[in-house]
Amino acid sequence: MNFKLLNNVLLAGLITLTACQVSKQPTDQTPKEPRYKVAVCDWMILKRQKLGAFERAREIGSDGLELDLGGLGSRPTFDNKLLDPLQRQAFISKSDETGIEISSIAMSGFYAHNFAEREGIDVIMNDAINTMVMMNVKTAFLPLGVEGDLIKHPERRNALVTRLKLLGAKAEAAGVVIGIETAYGAVEEIHFLDEIKSPAIKSYFNFSNAIQNHRDICEELKIYGKDRIVMIHASGKDSVWLENDPHIDMPKIKKTLDEMGWSGWLVIERSRDASQPRNVLANYSANAAYLKKVFQGLD
Repeated sequence: MNFKLLNNVLLAGLITLTACQVSKQPTDQTPKEPRYKVAVCDWMILKRQKLGAFERAREIGSDGLELDLGGLGSRPTFDNKLLDPLQRQAFISKSDETGIEISSIAMSGFYAHNFAEREGIDVIMNDAINTMVMMNVKTAFLPLGVEGDLIKHPERRNALVTRLKLLGAKAEAAGVVIGIETAYGAVEEIHFLDEIKSPAIKSYFNFSNAIQNHRDICEELKIYGKDRIVMIHASGKDSVWLENDPHIDMPKIKKTLDEMGWSGWLVIERSRDASQPRNVLANYSANAAYLKKVFQGLD
Protein backbone atom coordinates (compact mmCIF):
# COMPACT_ATOMS: atom_id res chain seq x y z
CA MET A 1 0.00 0.00 0.00
CA ASN A 2 1.31 3.48 -0.84
CA PHE A 3 1.03 5.14 2.57
CA LYS A 4 2.56 8.39 1.33
CA LEU A 5 -0.12 8.80 -1.33
CA LEU A 6 -2.81 7.82 1.16
CA ASN A 7 -1.48 10.34 3.62
CA ASN A 8 -1.65 13.19 1.11
CA VAL A 9 -5.31 12.64 0.24
CA LEU A 10 -6.78 11.83 3.63
CA LEU A 11 -6.48 15.11 5.53
CA ALA A 12 -9.20 17.19 3.92
CA GLY A 13 -11.77 14.41 4.01
CA LEU A 14 -10.91 13.21 7.48
CA ILE A 15 -11.01 16.60 9.15
CA THR A 16 -14.67 16.91 8.21
CA LEU A 17 -15.37 13.87 10.39
CA THR A 18 -14.85 15.96 13.49
CA ALA A 19 -17.75 18.22 12.55
CA CYS A 20 -20.05 15.21 12.37
CA GLN A 21 -19.05 13.64 15.67
CA VAL A 22 -21.81 13.71 18.26
CA SER A 23 -20.57 14.21 21.78
CA LYS A 24 -22.02 12.01 24.48
CA GLN A 25 -23.88 14.01 27.08
CA PRO A 26 -23.40 12.77 30.64
CA THR A 27 -26.44 11.28 32.35
CA ASP A 28 -27.11 10.30 35.93
CA GLN A 29 -26.01 6.77 35.01
CA THR A 30 -22.74 7.85 33.36
CA PRO A 31 -19.75 6.91 35.57
CA LYS A 32 -17.87 10.00 36.71
CA GLU A 33 -14.51 10.41 35.00
CA PRO A 34 -11.60 10.72 37.44
CA ARG A 35 -10.13 14.21 37.55
CA TYR A 36 -6.64 12.80 36.97
CA LYS A 37 -5.77 9.75 34.87
CA VAL A 38 -2.45 7.93 34.55
CA ALA A 39 -0.83 6.73 31.32
CA VAL A 40 2.50 5.30 30.17
CA CYS A 41 4.48 5.82 26.94
CA ASP A 42 4.52 2.79 24.66
CA TRP A 43 8.13 3.37 23.55
CA MET A 44 9.33 3.54 27.16
CA ILE A 45 7.69 0.24 28.08
CA LEU A 46 9.49 -1.28 25.05
CA LYS A 47 6.27 -1.76 23.06
CA ARG A 48 6.41 1.03 20.48
CA GLN A 49 3.45 0.63 18.09
CA LYS A 50 2.91 -2.94 19.31
CA LEU A 51 -0.46 -4.36 20.30
CA GLY A 52 1.18 -5.89 23.35
CA ALA A 53 1.54 -2.38 24.78
CA PHE A 54 -2.10 -2.45 25.86
CA GLU A 55 -1.75 -5.67 27.86
CA ARG A 56 1.50 -4.40 29.35
CA ALA A 57 -0.15 -1.10 30.31
CA ARG A 58 -2.95 -3.04 32.00
CA GLU A 59 -0.38 -5.15 33.90
CA ILE A 60 1.31 -1.95 35.00
CA GLY A 61 -1.98 -0.61 36.30
CA SER A 62 -2.25 2.51 34.15
CA ASP A 63 -5.45 3.97 32.75
CA GLY A 64 -4.02 4.79 29.35
CA LEU A 65 -1.26 4.64 26.81
CA GLU A 66 0.61 7.34 24.90
CA LEU A 67 0.95 5.75 21.47
CA ASP A 68 3.96 6.71 19.37
CA LEU A 69 3.82 7.30 15.61
CA GLY A 70 7.07 5.42 15.03
CA GLY A 71 10.58 6.39 14.04
CA LEU A 72 11.58 8.99 11.45
CA GLY A 73 15.14 8.32 10.34
CA SER A 74 15.54 9.29 6.69
CA ARG A 75 11.95 8.34 5.79
CA PRO A 76 9.57 10.92 4.26
CA THR A 77 7.32 10.51 7.32
CA PHE A 78 6.91 8.39 10.44
CA ASP A 79 7.18 4.60 10.33
CA ASN A 80 3.48 4.68 11.17
CA LYS A 81 1.52 1.40 11.19
CA LEU A 82 -1.65 3.26 12.05
CA LEU A 83 -2.16 4.48 8.47
CA ASP A 84 -2.98 0.88 7.56
CA PRO A 85 -6.74 0.48 8.20
CA LEU A 86 -6.39 -3.12 9.41
CA GLN A 87 -3.58 -2.27 11.82
CA ARG A 88 -5.42 0.82 13.02
CA GLN A 89 -8.59 -1.12 13.76
CA ALA A 90 -6.58 -3.74 15.62
CA PHE A 91 -5.19 -1.04 17.93
CA ILE A 92 -8.62 0.48 18.49
CA SER A 93 -10.12 -2.94 19.22
CA LYS A 94 -7.31 -3.81 21.64
CA SER A 95 -7.89 -0.54 23.47
CA ASP A 96 -11.59 -1.39 23.81
CA GLU A 97 -10.83 -4.97 24.86
CA THR A 98 -8.31 -4.06 27.56
CA GLY A 99 -9.99 -0.87 28.76
CA ILE A 100 -6.71 0.99 28.25
CA GLU A 101 -7.47 4.35 26.67
CA ILE A 102 -5.22 5.97 24.08
CA SER A 103 -4.44 9.13 26.01
CA SER A 104 -2.39 10.74 23.26
CA ILE A 105 -0.35 10.30 20.09
CA ALA A 106 3.39 11.00 20.30
CA MET A 107 5.88 12.26 17.74
CA SER A 108 8.92 11.08 19.69
CA GLY A 109 11.02 11.11 16.51
CA PHE A 110 11.48 14.83 17.07
CA TYR A 111 13.47 14.26 20.23
CA ALA A 112 16.39 13.85 17.83
CA HIS A 113 15.20 15.34 14.52
CA ASN A 114 14.98 19.01 13.63
CA PHE A 115 11.36 20.17 13.42
CA ALA A 116 12.51 23.63 12.27
CA GLU A 117 14.35 22.38 9.17
CA ARG A 118 13.04 18.89 8.40
CA GLU A 119 12.18 18.46 4.71
CA GLY A 120 8.65 17.38 3.83
CA ILE A 121 7.23 18.72 7.09
CA ASP A 122 3.77 19.19 5.57
CA VAL A 123 3.44 15.44 4.92
CA ILE A 124 4.65 14.69 8.45
CA MET A 125 2.14 17.12 9.97
CA ASN A 126 -0.68 15.63 7.92
CA ASP A 127 0.36 12.12 8.95
CA ALA A 128 0.13 13.00 12.64
CA ILE A 129 -3.19 14.81 12.39
CA ASN A 130 -4.75 12.21 10.10
CA THR A 131 -3.84 9.53 12.62
CA MET A 132 -5.36 11.52 15.47
CA VAL A 133 -8.61 12.04 13.56
CA MET A 134 -8.89 8.42 12.44
CA MET A 135 -8.28 7.15 15.97
CA ASN A 136 -10.37 9.84 17.69
CA VAL A 137 -7.43 10.96 19.84
CA LYS A 138 -7.56 14.62 20.76
CA THR A 139 -4.00 15.32 21.92
CA ALA A 140 -0.54 14.79 20.46
CA PHE A 141 2.89 15.21 22.00
CA LEU A 142 5.60 17.04 20.05
CA PRO A 143 9.03 17.35 21.71
CA LEU A 144 11.21 19.99 20.08
CA GLY A 145 14.20 18.01 21.34
CA VAL A 146 17.89 18.74 21.14
CA GLU A 147 17.70 20.28 17.66
CA GLY A 148 14.82 22.51 18.71
CA ASP A 149 16.40 23.66 21.96
CA LEU A 150 15.89 27.40 21.59
CA ILE A 151 18.24 28.21 24.46
CA LYS A 152 21.09 26.57 22.53
CA HIS A 153 19.71 27.43 19.07
CA PRO A 154 17.90 30.79 19.33
CA GLU A 155 18.43 31.33 15.60
CA ARG A 156 15.81 28.62 14.91
CA ARG A 157 13.01 30.40 16.75
CA ASN A 158 11.46 32.11 13.70
CA ALA A 159 11.43 28.88 11.69
CA LEU A 160 9.83 27.01 14.59
CA VAL A 161 7.19 29.68 15.08
CA THR A 162 6.33 29.58 11.37
CA ARG A 163 6.02 25.80 11.31
CA LEU A 164 4.08 25.63 14.58
CA LYS A 165 1.63 28.22 13.26
CA LEU A 166 1.05 25.96 10.25
CA LEU A 167 0.69 22.91 12.48
CA GLY A 168 -1.65 24.85 14.75
CA ALA A 169 -3.89 25.80 11.84
CA LYS A 170 -4.11 22.17 10.73
CA ALA A 171 -4.77 20.97 14.28
CA GLU A 172 -7.43 23.61 14.91
CA ALA A 173 -9.24 22.65 11.69
CA ALA A 174 -9.20 19.01 12.81
CA GLY A 175 -10.38 19.78 16.35
CA VAL A 176 -7.22 18.45 18.01
CA VAL A 177 -4.44 19.92 20.17
CA ILE A 178 -0.66 19.59 19.93
CA GLY A 179 1.26 19.73 23.20
CA ILE A 180 4.84 20.92 22.74
CA GLU A 181 7.81 20.41 25.04
CA THR A 182 10.53 23.05 24.85
CA ALA A 183 13.70 23.81 26.79
CA TYR A 184 12.19 27.04 28.07
CA GLY A 185 10.91 27.77 31.54
CA ALA A 186 7.29 28.79 32.01
CA VAL A 187 7.74 32.53 31.39
CA GLU A 188 9.75 32.07 28.19
CA GLU A 189 7.48 29.30 26.90
CA ILE A 190 4.39 31.46 27.41
CA HIS A 191 6.00 34.18 25.28
CA PHE A 192 6.74 31.51 22.66
CA LEU A 193 3.13 30.26 22.70
CA ASP A 194 1.87 33.84 22.46
CA GLU A 195 4.00 34.31 19.35
CA ILE A 196 2.54 31.17 17.75
CA LYS A 197 -0.98 32.45 18.55
CA SER A 198 -2.81 29.17 18.11
CA PRO A 199 -5.36 27.72 20.54
CA ALA A 200 -4.38 24.29 19.19
CA ILE A 201 -0.73 24.57 20.35
CA LYS A 202 -0.27 24.25 24.11
CA SER A 203 2.36 23.22 26.61
CA TYR A 204 3.03 19.58 27.44
CA PHE A 205 4.61 20.16 30.85
CA ASN A 206 7.37 17.86 32.07
CA PHE A 207 8.39 17.67 35.75
CA SER A 208 11.89 16.63 34.67
CA ASN A 209 12.55 19.81 32.67
CA ALA A 210 11.83 21.95 35.71
CA ILE A 211 14.03 19.79 37.94
CA GLN A 212 16.98 19.73 35.56
CA ASN A 213 16.90 23.52 35.29
CA HIS A 214 16.53 24.06 39.05
CA ARG A 215 13.01 25.45 38.77
CA ASP A 216 10.22 24.87 41.27
CA ILE A 217 7.62 22.58 39.68
CA CYS A 218 4.65 24.09 41.50
CA GLU A 219 5.67 27.68 40.78
CA GLU A 220 6.11 26.81 37.11
CA LEU A 221 2.65 25.23 36.99
CA LYS A 222 1.10 28.34 38.55
CA ILE A 223 2.76 30.59 35.97
CA TYR A 224 1.35 28.53 33.10
CA GLY A 225 -2.16 28.36 34.55
CA LYS A 226 -4.57 25.57 33.78
CA ASP A 227 -5.49 26.60 30.23
CA ARG A 228 -1.98 26.51 28.73
CA ILE A 229 -1.14 22.97 29.87
CA VAL A 230 -2.72 20.19 27.82
CA MET A 231 -0.94 17.22 29.46
CA ILE A 232 1.83 16.46 31.93
CA HIS A 233 4.76 14.09 31.69
CA ALA A 234 5.00 13.00 35.32
CA SER A 235 8.66 11.98 35.33
CA GLY A 236 11.65 13.06 37.34
CA LYS A 237 15.25 11.94 37.76
CA ASP A 238 15.73 8.74 35.79
CA SER A 239 17.38 6.77 38.57
CA VAL A 240 14.69 6.55 41.24
CA TRP A 241 10.96 5.88 41.33
CA LEU A 242 8.69 8.90 41.66
CA GLU A 243 7.91 8.13 45.30
CA ASN A 244 11.65 8.17 46.11
CA ASP A 245 12.56 11.30 44.15
CA PRO A 246 13.64 14.03 46.60
CA HIS A 247 12.99 16.72 43.99
CA ILE A 248 9.28 15.90 43.63
CA ASP A 249 6.70 16.68 46.30
CA MET A 250 3.78 14.90 44.66
CA PRO A 251 1.09 15.78 47.25
CA LYS A 252 2.08 19.46 46.88
CA ILE A 253 1.88 19.16 43.09
CA LYS A 254 -1.61 17.67 43.36
CA LYS A 255 -2.67 20.48 45.71
CA THR A 256 -1.32 23.04 43.22
CA LEU A 257 -3.14 21.45 40.28
CA ASP A 258 -6.33 21.18 42.35
CA GLU A 259 -6.16 24.88 43.19
CA MET A 260 -5.48 25.76 39.55
CA GLY A 261 -8.54 23.78 38.49
CA TRP A 262 -6.50 21.62 36.10
CA SER A 263 -7.50 18.08 35.22
CA GLY A 264 -6.21 15.56 32.71
CA TRP A 265 -3.58 12.94 31.96
CA LEU A 266 -0.39 12.35 33.91
CA VAL A 267 1.86 10.37 31.56
CA ILE A 268 4.84 8.44 32.97
CA GLU A 269 7.86 8.60 30.71
CA ARG A 270 10.86 7.69 32.88
CA SER A 271 11.68 7.62 36.65
CA ARG A 272 13.18 4.13 36.53
CA ASP A 273 15.19 2.61 39.39
CA ALA A 274 18.89 2.68 38.52
CA SER A 275 19.37 -0.86 39.82
CA GLN A 276 16.84 -2.28 37.34
CA PRO A 277 16.41 0.19 34.46
CA ARG A 278 14.96 -2.36 32.02
CA ASN A 279 12.52 -3.95 34.45
CA VAL A 280 9.47 -2.41 32.81
CA LEU A 281 6.88 -4.04 35.04
CA ALA A 282 8.58 -3.14 38.32
CA ASN A 283 9.43 0.45 37.39
CA TYR A 284 6.20 1.50 35.76
CA SER A 285 3.94 -0.43 38.14
CA ALA A 286 5.55 1.35 41.08
CA ASN A 287 5.21 4.77 39.46
CA ALA A 288 1.64 4.18 38.32
CA ALA A 289 0.61 2.93 41.77
CA TYR A 290 2.17 5.97 43.43
CA LEU A 291 0.47 8.44 41.09
CA LYS A 292 -2.87 6.70 41.59
CA LYS A 293 -2.40 6.79 45.36
CA VAL A 294 -1.74 10.53 45.35
CA PHE A 295 -4.06 11.69 42.56
CA GLN A 296 -6.88 9.15 42.72
CA GLY A 297 -6.73 8.13 46.39
CA LEU A 298 -6.05 4.50 45.44
CA ASP A 299 -3.72 2.25 47.45
